[in-house]
Amino acid sequence: MYSVYAIKSTKKKYIYVWLTNNLERRIYEHNLWKEKTTKPYTPFILIYSENFETRVEARIKEKYLKSGCGKEFLKNL
Repeated sequence: MYSVYAIKSTKKKYIYVWLTNNLERRIYEHNLWKEKTTKPYTPFILIYSENFETRVEARIKEKYLKSGCGKEFLKNL
C-alpha cells in the first residue's frame, strides 16, 4: 500500500507533495527536521493523503498534485 500526501508548513507558504509506504513515519521525520528539503519549513500539518494499491498508481497521482492544476487543488483545501 502506498500513500500520496501533501503537507503544509505552518510558518511559511510551502506545500510539499510526495509518496510513501509509511505515512506516519514520513510526517514524523519531516517534523523532526530529518529531511533536508523540508527542514527550513517545519513544522508541518497534513492537508491531503490518498492510498493506492501500487506504486505506479501513487506516482500518477503524485505527478498530478505537483502539476499546476494539482497545486491549485491543494491550495483550495
